[in-house]
Amino acid sequence: MSKRLFATVAFTFLLGTTTYANADVKPVETTCPFGDCDAAISFSYLGEVIIPTGTMENGLEFGGISGLDFDPSSGRYVAISDDRSDKGPARFYELDIDVSANGLKSVKVVKRVTLLDADGEAFPKNAVDPEAIRVGKEGIYWSSEGGGDPLIAPSVHVAASDGKSIRELWLPGEFAPTANKTSGVRENLSFENLAVAPSGAVFVAVEAALYQDGDKPGLTNGSLARIISYDSTTGEPGKQYVYPVSPIPQAASKADGANDNGMSDMLALDDRHMLVVERNFAQGFGNNIKLFMVDLEGATDVSNIASLARTGERVVPARKSQVLDLRAIGLTPDNIEAISLGKAKDGTDVLILAADNNFSDRQKTQFYAFKIGGRWTAPGTAR
Repeated sequence: MSKRLFATVAFTFLLGTTTYANADVKPVETTCPFGDCDAAISFSYLGEVIIPTGTMENGLEFGGISGLDFDPSSGRYVAISDDRSDKGPARFYELDIDVSANGLKSVKVVKRVTLLDADGEAFPKNAVDPEAIRVGKEGIYWSSEGGGDPLIAPSVHVAASDGKSIRELWLPGEFAPTANKTSGVRENLSFENLAVAPSGAVFVAVEAALYQDGDKPGLTNGSLARIISYDSTTGEPGKQYVYPVSPIPQAASKADGANDNGMSDMLALDDRHMLVVERNFAQGFGNNIKLFMVDLEGATDVSNIASLARTGERVVPARKSQVLDLRAIGLTPDNIEAISLGKAKDGTDVLILAADNNFSDRQKTQFYAFKIGGRWTAPGTAR
């Protein structure tokens, strides 16, 4: 098979089962986040699509969806799989999500695209750990969490729509992993978050604190996660901000049970406002998923602060205000790792969330849809 045919496979494949909007799930409105009524936002539930683990499409298992974004040029979504070129080559999908003001009806795979390295080849096994994806002015931005043995640094890439590499953004040195774990990103708590603002500004964030910045979240402590802003023209990193990740909100049923909380994705609403997903897992309970609106205005630029834990400087984190709690409205979320604004075919402004099943029989790929209110729309679209 030629490289071109290997890189892009087009087909249409209907996935999953649909649960339509439940009248018992009431709309949620936050009229004045941070006391700013111009930032008002509301969510009205439209339904759920569940795709069981093991679902095959065109000979390859579908799953690991850890990033999602709307492409206004096609009216479809791009979704990245966090498969480390294990079950198949590192890849993203083009999805047709059928949603309107009447509900979420279906998710269809239209195309599967292999991500290629700078030499035009598919990434070898464990060379990258894809996590987040966004559509930008230059192409498709995607992040890799890195990690593993030997240590691989996290990275942000720009690719063409056919998966060919355009360039890689420069990584600030303080994020590089270290074998002695004195500085840099933590294993599996790295570049989970990627956002592209309507202006083209690019943001990437870690899931929890760098080693030199303090602890990861615990039951009685939060964590200081860094957000990097990038100049989308030069690819150079600029200011850095602190996002205060909340303490673990739900304890595991047993003291030695798996338990965590962190930023699992973020979405730029404009150059200063974002929506951040905080994902908590508690063994014996499941997942808690909360959405926070974030305001970067007035936050300290920490790009020249080597260690947040040891600095004597005053640091002002980004402001955050909870705007949605999926458990609180009666939903049972799985491992939500992806968030996107979108425009439905009937013109409805929507928010789509997606869960990464980790290719595990104990989890599922899950899509939630909400009608979104307020002044927020997907980049490249208008009310």
